[in-house]
Amino acid sequence: MKQTINTTQAERLEACASMLRRHGFEAEVVRDEKEAFERMRDVAEAEMPQLVSFGDSMTMRATGIIEWLRNDPRWTLLDGFDASMPRPERLEIRRKALMSDLFITGINAVTMQGTLHWLDMVGNRIAPVAFGPRKVVLVAGSNKIVGNREEAEERIRRIAAPQNIARHEGFRTPCAKTGVCMDCNSPDRICNTRMEMLRCHPKGRILVLLIDKELGL
Repeated sequence: MKQTINTTQAERLEACASMLRRHGFEAEVVRDEKEAFERMRDVAEAEMPQLVSFGDSMTMRATGIIEWLRNDPRWTLLDGFDASMPRPERLEIRRKALMSDLFITGINAVTMQGTLHWLDMVGNRIAPVAFGPRKVVLVAGSNKIVGNREEAEERIRRIAAPQNIARHEGFRTPCAKTGVCMDCNSPDRICNTRMEMLRCHPKGRILVLLIDKELGL
């Protein structure tokens, strides 16, 4: 039986995608992780990159795209999150990701005004989005959609950052205990670099896939 989509939510996602397109992004609404994977697979096969890399994202990982890229010999996958490697080696791979041909990651918040928002610890996710890779694909679940910049910042502060800390062991920050951002000065603080993307330049370099399902943090 064909799955039905909540009309109100679908219309909201389409309106958000329309605003993103007005700002130079490619933007599409997809039904679920499977459709997101299929769209990213199509992009990879159209671009035929030599080097592919990614920034960590629960939403992105849920699509299975990394496993597919890893197992395809047509390109080299730069994996800066391989836990078997020492941290300095992982960081060096993340630096090399700036020169990848295709970069894939998630987004902390997307506004109905057509802007994208992140808050990162070291910036390895946002730096390639801003500049470097020839093609960037971003994925976001419906729970990442907010009204405006203020709501985006509040979402990151109250939901994304504390919950991200909670899934990583060994981080000693106030929010790891309280579940609420305390704007700390801890050495383990993950909220260090904020990026707000207002427009895509050059036009079409970034594809945003809005998934009609709650995914990620």
